[in-house]
Amino acid sequence: MTEVRRPRRLRGGDRVAVVAPAGPLVASRLEAGSAHLRDWGLEIDVMPAVLTRHERFPYLAGDDAARAADFRAAWLDPQYAAVFCGRGGYGVQRLLQHLDLDELAGVDKVLVGFSDITALHEALNAQGLVTIHGPMAAAVEQLGALEGRERLHDLLFEPESVKDLLAPRSARTMVPGTADGRLLGGNLVLLAASLGTPTSVRPDGIVVLEDVSEDGYRVDRLLTQLLRSGWFDHVTGLVIGDFSETDDQGLVSEVVRERLEPLGVPMVEGASIGHEELNLAIPLGLPVRLDATAGTLTPLLPPLS
Repeated sequence: MTEVRRPRRLRGGDRVAVVAPAGPLVASRLEAGSAHLRDWGLEIDVMPAVLTRHERFPYLAGDDAARAADFRAAWLDPQYAAVFCGRGGYGVQRLLQHLDLDELAGVDKVLVGFSDITALHEALNAQGLVTIHGPMAAAVEQLGALEGRERLHDLLFEPESVKDLLAPRSARTMVPGTADGRLLGGNLVLLAASLGTPTSVRPDGIVVLEDVSEDGYRVDRLLTQLLRSGWFDHVTGLVIGDFSETDDQGLVSEVVRERLEPLGVPMVEGASIGHEELNLAIPLGLPVRLDATAGTLTPLLPPLS
């Protein structure tokens, strides 16, 4: 079993870095989001390439080498207690070939982000590191949601206070039962796109899945790809988060049920994890207990040390 490595919790006065490993950031949104982090007593440094944009590909925040250099510098610099990703979008997969993952894995540090940041979570979780899947520095609409902001704060500063990762909203039972395992997963598209690459890992615990702008047939295709690859073979439980901005929420729910119920593992849906205004932060890589009958997800250790 992979050794669980929990970074230290944050404290007032800690210095943290903001990076843009994927899409470009809007300066006003970054400043508005960073204000929440400053309210928590954190000192914020924005890395040099964060507010740049790729000359040829406007969906990228600067070129791959610059984004990778920012991430590496922030991650390896001991003055930073955490690295907050500014936003998702697309681009992290392009970054991975420019990073020495063994070098990064030698550092226990808090990583915060979700969506496209799943590619980094997957790589670091495979090395045993606990990372935080949650709202990002320029995601004002999510940091502005009081419940989500409080959850992120509590996970980072008072991790033992978080008793149920699915509260305060309730998740719905799809397959009853209980299961233990490390909490893994994230964005469905990124997990499927990782297949066949050096950083793809078959999870051996509780998997959370979420996505945005994926219609029913595409969710079907993505889940089928993972099923055919054997990706779910050692999964012990499933937490289905938000599938936002889709053509038909009912259809997506039916697709998820038809594709994943036959696995026979405890499963809930409707978790407030993903691209909605309320995005509850969760600790990926941490041992948890899923009670799908009660709709609860309990950390078996404080998420941070």
